[in-house]
Amino acid sequence: MIQSMTGFGKASLQLPTKKITVEIKSLNSKGLDVNTRMPSLYREMELGLRNLLSQRLERGKVDFSLFIEITGEETTSKINGPIVKGYIAQMLTIIPEADPTELMKMAVRMPDALKTERDDLDETEWKHIQSVIDEALQNMINFRTDEGMALEREFTQRISNIRNLMHEAISFDSARIETVKTRLRTALDELEVAVDPNRFEQELIYYLEKYDITEERVRLDNHLNYFMETLAGSEANGRKLGFITQEMGREINTMGSKSNHSEMQKCVVMMKDELEKIKEQVLNVL
Repeated sequence: MIQSMTGFGKASLQLPTKKITVEIKSLNSKGLDVNTRMPSLYREMELGLRNLLSQRLERGKVDFSLFIEITGEETTSKINGPIVKGYIAQMLTIIPEADPTELMKMAVRMPDALKTERDDLDETEWKHIQSVIDEALQNMINFRTDEGMALEREFTQRISNIRNLMHEAISFDSARIETVKTRLRTALDELEVAVDPNRFEQELIYYLEKYDITEERVRLDNHLNYFMETLAGSEANGRKLGFITQEMGREINTMGSKSNHSEMQKCVVMMKDELEKIKEQVLNVL
């Protein structure tokens, strides 16, 4: 079962004084590109978090956000009493009759009026945060799996379309060969020269071998089968699917260059169109 690299996962937990929310978003990328946003208190846990994201998500451009909302009376910001009193005293020397309440309003807005006390990381709290991260990651993986199922249905349909178009192109092969033979014979008749029948047949066989698409058809059919086998695999296989589509493209292009028949060329063009749509979506596969 394939997974998409595009996904979103969110989880939250209410603690007595805090609300913890984790959001994870990912887009397609050639490798793993992780961007984290979290309060500075938890920065020391970032390396372990990145390793976890790498193991669980494997590939993609990942945006991880950890939000901490204080819901209780606890706060890390405190009024710096001596500094505020110093500001008020200075303002009173300038305007002795000023209202103390207004002076207080002004003083708390001055630089260093508030001080932030850094708390040590609470191990118990971090365990709660880890459980929220695990839940968000699982939601993300579920999202990716659902997207992967939609991609798999589309791939299956388009591979079937290419296979049908390939068989349709082959159905014109005998008529195409006869057309080539007739054109060559007509050209020789117009020249009004004597031709050795045996030599003509030899040259005709050699000429027609250049237009034979049997080898391309067999290889393309093998690539289509291999694509479907890889699609059903259990590992992350987006890169492998991309390589297979490149090989499919080579065979389809060669069939187009050899077709020399209008109806066959139409089939080749439609096969190319289906393949391009597959290539666009393969970029989203994990």
